[in-house]
Amino acid sequence: MNFMGEHVVVTGGTGALGGAVVGLLLQAGAHCTVPYRHKAEADGFAHRDHDRLTLIEAGDLASEAAVAALYAGPAPWASIHIAGGFAAGRVADTDKAGLMAQLDGNLVSCFLCCRAAVRAMQAGGGGRIVNVAARPALEPRGGAGMTAYTIAKSGVAALTVALAEEVASEGILVNAVAPSIMDTPANRAAMPKADFASWPKIEEVAATILFLASADNRVTRGAIVPVYGKA
Repeated sequence: MNFMGEHVVVTGGTGALGGAVVGLLLQAGAHCTVPYRHKAEADGFAHRDHDRLTLIEAGDLASEAAVAALYAGPAPWASIHIAGGFAAGRVADTDKAGLMAQLDGNLVSCFLCCRAAVRAMQAGGGGRIVNVAARPALEPRGGAGMTAYTIAKSGVAALTVALAEEVASEGILVNAVAPSIMDTPANRAAMPKADFASWPKIEEVAATILFLASADNRVTRGAIVPVYGKA
């Protein structure tokens, strides 16, 4: 896949999956813009010194002003929305603040970045948007015990499908991936007795995202692609 000279925004780009996506994009020739919320994220980012990487202290992506500033530069060919957060919790144990934190971090941030990306791509003549949902968005019964997260990621899935219909005629293809538990150091530490071999690897999920974000993807839109590994 060739991203030579293309501008790509990657939210959540300093995380485990985001770092893998950014690494592949840089290898493919892209210019990447990656927002971060805390300075430590930028300082520890493996690709921070790459000459085709722009790190932006964007703050909270559930803020319209922060997102407007992020997309104020050149129109991106692709916008990849990985930013989000996870919190477990049964409904009986989750207050409104907990629910809103999941909605803001996962759904509102994705919505605002999609809106900004669409506006930029309409002016630029098309592009690709890739969101990150989650397995419980496709299989809500599996979201028991993490209901607020499941609601937020289900919203990301619905947003993806509806937006894809809105903008397909403008040359903007919108899709999402829905990972199960990915093989990251944090997840291994949290579940030390799990079967790590069955988890999808971040490089494998990143490769799927890159295809959906590339010009090689000419026809796929409105898809929520399961990336479950062997589990």
